[in-house]
Amino acid sequence: MSPFDLKTVLLAKHAQHVVLIHFPIALFLAGVAFDFLGRWCKQRQLATVAYYNILVAALATLPVLATGILAWQFALEGQKLKGILLMHLVLGWVSSVLIWIVAILHFRARRSQSVDVPKYCLALEACAAAVLMVTAHLGGFLSGVNS
Repeated sequence: MSPFDLKTVLLAKHAQHVVLIHFPIALFLAGVAFDFLGRWCKQRQLATVAYYNILVAALATLPVLATGILAWQFALEGQKLKGILLMHLVLGWVSSVLIWIVAILHFRARRSQSVDVPKYCLALEACAAAVLMVTAHLGGFLSGVNS
């Protein structure tokens, strides 16, 4: 089996999820960092960078959720989930919802020509980042990286 075989790459039972998950994680965490820095340094350009990172992270969660469900169906043949895998699935959905809420708050603020997103958005971003990191940590155990 060659690592460059297109059939192997595209039809692997869970490979797409493992590869795609890095995009929303990195984009969201970078967006949160830029948002915090933008507020601290009072730099509008950093807020703009945060907005685009968080927006793209939200969009990137859609294929990640889809491939996660497909991996469950193909690799585990739809068995009932339990333990770390169940926690990973639940926290993955919670992370995605939180990322979308943050993205919507940023989108609304930008659309209304507001200078900043609401103050509580920073706390929500920090909470979403924490949930996202726990979800990623559990995913690392499932993939064998953290074992």
